[in-house]
Amino acid sequence: MRNAKRRTKLKARSDTHKSVGFMVTQDAYDVICSQNYTRLDRNPEILTGCRKIAELISSMTIYLMNNTDKGDERIINALSRQVDITPNRYMTRKTWMEAIVMNLLLYGRGNSVVVPLTSDGMLGDMVPVSPSGVSFVPDRYGYSIYIGGVEYDPDNILHFVFNPDPDRPWKGMGITAAIKDIANNLKQAAATEKAFMESKWRPSVIVKVDGMVEEFSSPEGRHRLVEEYLSTTETGEPWLIPADQFAVEQIKPLSLEDLAIRDTVELDKRTVAAILGVPPFVLGIGSYDSREWDNFISSTIRPIAQGIEQELTRKLLVSPQWYWKFNIASLYSYDLKTTADVYSSLYVRGIVDGNEVRDKLSMGPREGLEGLVILENYIPLDKIGDQLKLKQEGGDEDG
Repeated sequence: MRNAKRRTKLKARSDTHKSVGFMVTQDAYDVICSQNYTRLDRNPEILTGCRKIAELISSMTIYLMNNTDKGDERIINALSRQVDITPNRYMTRKTWMEAIVMNLLLYGRGNSVVVPLTSDGMLGDMVPVSPSGVSFVPDRYGYSIYIGGVEYDPDNILHFVFNPDPDRPWKGMGITAAIKDIANNLKQAAATEKAFMESKWRPSVIVKVDGMVEEFSSPEGRHRLVEEYLSTTETGEPWLIPADQFAVEQIKPLSLEDLAIRDTVELDKRTVAAILGVPPFVLGIGSYDSREWDNFISSTIRPIAQGIEQELTRKLLVSPQWYWKFNIASLYSYDLKTTADVYSSLYVRGIVDGNEVRDKLSMGPREGLEGLVILENYIPLDKIGDQLKLKQEGGDEDG
């Protein structure tokens, strides 16, 4: 019985020793301290795609709109100025919005939190919060937000969400799960290409010699061969070699094309572009396509912008007729000639006035162009019935 207990203790000690032995091996270091992990914000392709989205959204003007029976009208007041021009005293509106979108897509894993400060009922600075200082605590159906250990009600905080969690729709998931493996592949491809380009085993010329000759069988002999026959003092000087001892042949060394690294990198970049929803040419693959760009604005930029619009509307506005709206039309690929042709056509049909046309062409307003005109002689819209030819066709009332 004692021997059985002793064998059990010895076996337990042996297992413990094996476990401890594993912890001090190179295999354990490779598992625990893996070098393959790549932060998404350190990957050039992912960072480029997210920054392009953030730059475009931050470049759009934010309109405060009023829904009326005759259509939606833009409101210009202190509130619209606060959000569109001076949302934070320490940064421009573009920087402020770009920080929100970058936290939303990349740093905050689908969540971006902004604290609006108020004074005497007036909206003041809106402060973007670092993702590392925010915690979301579920509470049955709802949740609470902790910022620096202080609890906040979600109704008092701007919480922007990207890619909602299926179990907790109020919380975003971001793009980390879908794209981290591709980021590791791109990192490994870059490391392989760097090592290949820096390798000493990529000769520019390959010389075939007779290895049976004693002079060429040692490193010292081959070095003398290079110094004696192949070394030159001037660029372009020909080599004079004995034909019966060795020959120079055109043998191509291994290249990046042979390793198929570029094809793999291009495929991974296209996958990153598809996951982020950006055109491949944004990541350096292919050439610019205006239709692809417009589809990018409609399918990627617009949904993210709408999420921001709706959060700003339900948290910052009281009137049910007011809402926030990004100027999404400013991002489409219109050249100057197309814009001029479209608005000139609208001008002669009495749909827009002359100053609206000048505004679209980045020109200042001019006096006398405020009214609507129609037809080729630019008669004011309310004077269209006074034309002489219309009176003649209708007959002379006196006659």
